[in-house]
Amino acid sequence: MNDPLAAIPRITKILFGVFVLLLVSAGIGAVLWYDALNEPGPLVDYQNVIVPKGADLQLIGGRLEEAGIIRSKWVFVSAARLQEAHRELRAGEYKFRPGISVRHVIALLRKGQLINRRVTIAEGLGVAQILKILDDADGLEGTLFPVPDEGALLPDTYYYAFGETRQTIVDQMALQMQRTLDALWAKRAPNLPIKSKKEALILASIVEKETGRAQERRRVAGVFINRLNKGMKLESDPTVVFSVTGGRRKLGRGLKKSELRKDHPYNTYRVQGLPPGPICNPGRAAIAAVLNPEKTSALFFVADGTGGHKFSDTLKEHINAVRGWRKIERQRKAKRKATP
Repeated sequence: MNDPLAAIPRITKILFGVFVLLLVSAGIGAVLWYDALNEPGPLVDYQNVIVPKGADLQLIGGRLEEAGIIRSKWVFVSAARLQEAHRELRAGEYKFRPGISVRHVIALLRKGQLINRRVTIAEGLGVAQILKILDDADGLEGTLFPVPDEGALLPDTYYYAFGETRQTIVDQMALQMQRTLDALWAKRAPNLPIKSKKEALILASIVEKETGRAQERRRVAGVFINRLNKGMKLESDPTVVFSVTGGRRKLGRGLKKSELRKDHPYNTYRVQGLPPGPICNPGRAAIAAVLNPEKTSALFFVADGTGGHKFSDTLKEHINAVRGWRKIERQRKAKRKATP
């Protein structure tokens, strides 16, 4: 039987053979590329990688390869281009699971499933102290301007992604403080000697600094409300501390008599009523305590040596309580000196 290809010129046979070989090679290559795209990656443990802003596919692929997440950045680059994903990859910090494939790496980057970091701001900190925490927070960027007013930021835990700006966090804190103040103001007790939200914030900042015990906040607030109603000076030590430090640091010592006697807008031993502004950034509980204080006949309170306070209705009772506190202070001081 005659060979049907015998009539085909030799050169045509060669070209046909090359074409078949290329098809086979392309098929094998496609299979290998598909396997490389879908096979489990080399990662053996969870790994975080930061994709910087403005990074191209080669840079991203290089970082993924260096981190041991993928075997070859070129498989990643080619696959991302074929899927037209290169314009959708978001900058930020990503967490990759062990054995993740190149296909799923691209899907993760396209979805922008960023790691959420968090920063916790404690109640009673000053603005300067809060900004220092944000300066030290890993992954936050940018500077702040203008500096927020004292008392404008609500203490809480805030979440952010790597590369987010400090201004964004501060804006969130300011918004949450305003929302919290608005909500609590609407539910305030009647007949309070507090005429504005600003005054509520000022007194809440004093209550925040006066006690760290949750169960005491409303009673401390009640004492200050009583004093305001009677036209008495607040005589709050934390306001004097603020007059000395400006809220930028801890005092680290007791107040001096000269500081208690010094005229200053924030020295409530000298000025009548509230100081001109907050002395810290109070939390929600302190604001709530001021706007719904405990009904009490107490006009005074002093530390009792246990972390709480002893409350008194009369000056005589208060003087005795102060003497008790001074005795505790002397005993503690003597014990410290006796300890080698």
